[in-house]
Amino acid sequence: MSTARDHTIRSATPAGCGAPRRPARGLSLVELMVGIAVGLFIVAAAIVLVTGQLGENRRLMLDTQLQQDMRATADIITRELRRVGAWREAQNGIAYTDTTASKNNFADMTPSAAGTVSDVTFYYDRTPSEQGPWGFRLNAGTGVIQTRLGPSVAWQDLTDRNVMEVTTFTITIEREPGQELPCPKLCPTTNDTSCWPVLQVRNFVVNIEARARNDTSITRRIRSVVRARNDWIEFRTTGGLAACPS
Repeated sequence: MSTARDHTIRSATPAGCGAPRRPARGLSLVELMVGIAVGLFIVAAAIVLVTGQLGENRRLMLDTQLQQDMRATADIITRELRRVGAWREAQNGIAYTDTTASKNNFADMTPSAAGTVSDVTFYYDRTPSEQGPWGFRLNAGTGVIQTRLGPSVAWQDLTDRNVMEVTTFTITIEREPGQELPCPKLCPTTNDTSCWPVLQVRNFVVNIEARARNDTSITRRIRSVVRARNDWIEFRTTGGLAACPS
């Protein structure tokens, strides 16, 4: 009798009241905060990496553009300086600076003496209507190299002021040791060759330094050397073609 009663009582007990509880599933608040912090750290690191790459890419683009513009400018200047004194009718006269009618009118250059300048004017005969003066100069106020493209033509910008600021522009005029042209006689007063005309060779050293307008930390320098194709004769006495002692 007691056994059946106990079985009846156990059967009446609600199911699960005496069973062990299962552990709760999900994240605790601490675990959630740690996960968010790690995620934010990863995102911040990715943003810093991408920002750095974009900045380096921008600097590289500015540097490349600056170098290309400087190289193009130097090429234009050296190409023009190479033509100093060019004359289509050179067989009718010689290149020297005097007042004789048969001189080469395009041999003159300002400045004519050796030295370093930031403003140069020269001539050459390209066509009957295009004979100069040509020239280059640095406008220090705007940081722009300017060019002159013939008579009655205003100075025009050669470099882009929105891309670069030219801080230094110089043209150094160099003369190689001249070759004396022999005359029949020595100089009458000094009894030497100091009055004989000299065949001069002119070299031009172009130096440009500039920095990017949008990032002044990006600076570049370019140097180019060019020789004038047209050598010229320097008479060391007056009298034009009668430069040799008589």
